Amino acid sequence: MNTSTSVRRIYPVTDFQGVKEKVLNWTSRFSTFCFLDNHQYDNSPHTIECLLAAGVKRKLSCKAGHALQNLTAFAKDHTGWLFGHLGYELKDEIEALHSSHPDRTGFPDLCFFEPETVVHLAGNAITIEGINPDRIFEEISTVEAPARIRQQIPPIKGRLNRAEYIGIIQQLKEHILRGDCYEINFCQEFYAEQAILDPLYTYRELSRISPNPFSALYRLNDSWLLCASPERYLQKKGNRVLSQPIKGTAKRFIADPAIDEANKRSLAESAKDRSENVMVVDLVRNDLARICKEGTVRVDELYGIYSFPQVHQMISTISGELQDQITPEAIIRATFPMGSMTGAPKKRVMELIETYEQNRRGIFSGAVGYIDPNGDMDFNVVIRSILYNAASAYVSFLAGSGITYYSEPEHEWEECLMKAAAMKKVLDSPDRLI
Repeated sequence: MNTSTSVRRIYPVTDFQGVKEKVLNWTSRFSTFCFLDNHQYDNSPHTIECLLAAGVKRKLSCKAGHALQNLTAFAKDHTGWLFGHLGYELKDEIEALHSSHPDRTGFPDLCFFEPETVVHLAGNAITIEGINPDRIFEEISTVEAPARIRQQIPPIKGRLNRAEYIGIIQQLKEHILRGDCYEINFCQEFYAEQAILDPLYTYRELSRISPNPFSALYRLNDSWLLCASPERYLQKKGNRVLSQPIKGTAKRFIADPAIDEANKRSLAESAKDRSENVMVVDLVRNDLARICKEGTVRVDELYGIYSFPQVHQMISTISGELQDQITPEAIIRATFPMGSMTGAPKKRVMELIETYEQNRRGIFSGAVGYIDPNGDMDFNVVIRSILYNAASAYVSFLAGSGITYYSEPEHEWEECLMKAAAMKKVLDSPDRLI
C-alpha cells in the first residue's frame, strides 16, 4: 500500500476464532470488500490464513475485451495490494468467444481494487495495514454484530430437470465420440427469484457446514459471492507458479468411518476419475509450458486424495519456473479459464459449454484472490458458491462435473446434487430470529 499514508502494525490476539468473527462483523460497514479464509487447513503450499481487504482507494471494473490489458496498466508501477476477481467471461477476449446468456448476478467480467485497509489474521496475531491501524483495531475489538436481515428465500429451482440433464449429457458424449473433445465440464444452475438474503449470516452457515481452504466472502456493492471452494486455480510465488486442479469426487460418510474410508479408497482407484484427472493435468502442463522455462514444468503430485467436510476430492499439483519478465496478464492468458472447469481441448469445450448450458457463468468458475505488494498472487476457483444480487433479489448456485465418454449420465446427475448439497442446505434452512 502507499507507504506515505499507510501504517502496518501487529497486535496480539488470544482468541483466534473470536477475533475472526469480529473482523467479519466489521466488514458490514463496507460496500466493497474481500474476505479470504483458509479455515486453518494445513494444505501445501499453505495459503494466508485469513485476509481481509476493505474499502477502496481505486478500482478497475470492466467487461471482457481489453480487461487484462487494463489490469496490466492498473497494476503497473504499483507496490500495494490488489484484490478482486477474474470472471469466466474473460474467455471472450482470451479465445475470441462470445456468450449470449443473460447476466443475473451483476459481477463485472474483471474487477480489482486497491483497499484502504488490509487485515491479516494468523496464529496469535492480527496485522493491520491502513491509515490509522490503532483506530481500526479498536473498531474491530469493539464492533457489535450487525442486525440480522429477515431472510425470505423461495424454494430453490433448477434450470434443468433430471431428464433434460441426462439428455444433454448423452449429447455431449456424442460430441466426445465424434472427436470434438475429450472431456467437458458441464454445469447447471439452481436459483430463486424474489429472495432476501442475509449474506453475512448465510456465509457463516455455509462455512459451518462446509469449511474449505479457499473460502471467500466477496462484495461489490449489490453483488455478493459466498464461496466455500476447496480448489486453488493458481499461485505465483517469486519465479514459481503452481496450479492444483480438482477432478474426481466421492461423497463423505462421516457418521460411518468404514463406509467413508471405502468411498475414499474407491475414489483413489477409480479408472474414470483418474482418466479425468490426468486429462486436466496434461492440459495444465501445456498451459504452464507457455509461460515457464523449458524443462521446468513438473507434476508434483498426481491423484492426491484429500478429504473435506462434504466430499473426498482427487487433486493433482503441477508447477514450473516462470520465464523472465512474465507479467500477471501473460500468466492469466496462458492458464485461464482453468482446465478443471472447462475440459479439453479448451476452446472447443467452451463453445460447447455455451451451446448446452442454460446460464451465463459469470464469476462462477472464475477466480477470486489477490496480487500482493511483491507481485506474487494466489487465486481460488469459484465453485461451491452462492451468488446473490441484493438489488434484483436473485440468488443462485451452480454445480457441475467432468463428462467423458465413460460417464454415466445418472451418476453425473447425482454428483451435481452432491456438490450442491451444502449450498442447498444453507438456503433451505429455516431462518429463525430470536
